[in-house]
Amino acid sequence: MEYSIRQLSQLAGVSARTLRYYDEIGLLKPSRTSEAGYRFYGGQELEILQQILFYRERGLELEEIAATLYDAKFDVRKALQEHLLELEQQKKRTEDLILNIKHTLSSMKGEYEMGDKERFEAFKKHAVEENEKKYGTEIREKYGEEEVEVSNQKRLNMTKEEYEKFSELEGQILEELARAVKSGESVESDTAKQIVEHHREWLSMTTKKYMPEMHSGIGQMYQADQRFAEYYDRNVNGCADFLSQAIARWA
Repeated sequence: MEYSIRQLSQLAGVSARTLRYYDEIGLLKPSRTSEAGYRFYGGQELEILQQILFYRERGLELEEIAATLYDAKFDVRKALQEHLLELEQQKKRTEDLILNIKHTLSSMKGEYEMGDKERFEAFKKHAVEENEKKYGTEIREKYGEEEVEVSNQKRLNMTKEEYEKFSELEGQILEELARAVKSGESVESDTAKQIVEHHREWLSMTTKKYMPEMHSGIGQMYQADQRFAEYYDRNVNGCADFLSQAIARWA
């Protein structure tokens, strides 16, 4: 069956303007265009659009989606299995948060005794899962399965106080980096040295044993991997580069 752009817009819940844009950037081309300039889409285009919407739901950028869909090795069945796994994990995270809220409310009413560790369990699990999803493959290749598993377990076993300190340190490092870059601090400065010390303390909370070599290796990843750079540069550009150089100097 063939659909006009208006019909496909109604069927998929995607605006005609979006479909025209997808055509312009080469993400989703119509199966044919009439002499009058009207776009028409067939079954293959519907399958591609479904995949685009799945990947958009997972948070991928259009450039990433295009690179994935039009890779010669792209496998639709494998992609659907990945989507299913991601949605099941997302469902589990949501269920954990719902249960956490219910227990918190019951605790407030005196109907349930909620420990401090349980209060933060869902958040820690979510943080570990997100870290695994983003960086798990690279970190495991670089440092091995045992090191990553120890790191994940240490994070999950954190007490309320440890988890709060871990989160505060992370925020503190981001703030210190932003101030240092904005003020033009040198990586040779005492400020840079202090940031590296805070980063060492933060890193040590989730590693089996702190080693300067490991710290330096992680610092190199902040420059080599765009995802790390985007994380540290999200407020002020240059923070990832500053941190990487500071770690190389002071770790």
